[in-house]
Amino acid sequence: MLLDALQRVGHIVLHGLSAVGRMGLFLLQIVVCALTPPWKGRLVLNRIVFIGTQSVLVIALTGGFTGMVLALQGYHALSRFGSDAFLGPLVAMSLVRELGPVVAALMVTGRAGSAITAEIGIMRISEQLDAMELMGLNPFRYVVVPNLLAAMIAMPLLTAMFDVIGIWGGYLIGVKTLGMSGGTYLAEVAQYLEWSDISGGIWKSLTFGVIICWVSCYKGWHAGFGAEGVSRATTQAVVLASVLILVWDYFMTSVLF
Repeated sequence: MLLDALQRVGHIVLHGLSAVGRMGLFLLQIVVCALTPPWKGRLVLNRIVFIGTQSVLVIALTGGFTGMVLALQGYHALSRFGSDAFLGPLVAMSLVRELGPVVAALMVTGRAGSAITAEIGIMRISEQLDAMELMGLNPFRYVVVPNLLAAMIAMPLLTAMFDVIGIWGGYLIGVKTLGMSGGTYLAEVAQYLEWSDISGGIWKSLTFGVIICWVSCYKGWHAGFGAEGVSRATTQAVVLASVLILVWDYFMTSVLF
């Protein structure tokens, strides 16, 4: 009985280590293809439109309401200590350092990452990827690398948009609803928000873009057969990418800040 339990545990551990190794080799192959020409500029632009432009609405909505909630909650907390003048820095630093990169990445994972997994999974089960290899084309260069480059370009821009809209959402609540001074709100933001906070958020969003593309493309590349296999791969991609984003956010925060 004990040996059976140990055998099952060992099988799970070995299976997990094998999966980590395969994902690492997959990422290495993506990086090698991304660093060597030729680069498919038209494909990259198309993926930027898909990942970035088509995510603007959801980023704007979530950014605005996140800033509003932060201002509403933060004002009542700060007013207890007579520090409501610091509402602007509270909203701005919370968005720029943490909530902006993380929430924007989670939104893009749910909207674009799932679609990338499903798209590549359908190409896998319909043997389109195999057909590209038979024609002498590298599927990584045409299917995976454009997604990686587009995600690395789009994610910092989407995060910046999330931060700006969130700060103005906090301004709307703090100044127009709660009666704060607009000059105080903006002046305190300018005084306390430093470049290190902004650059840290940019680096986070850049790495989150890599994680989204990496996990989504890997799960789609190894999707099982049939609609059930694609749907399972899509679900696994969204869950795994979201968890990795939160875990990696902790490690980046401990290093950057």
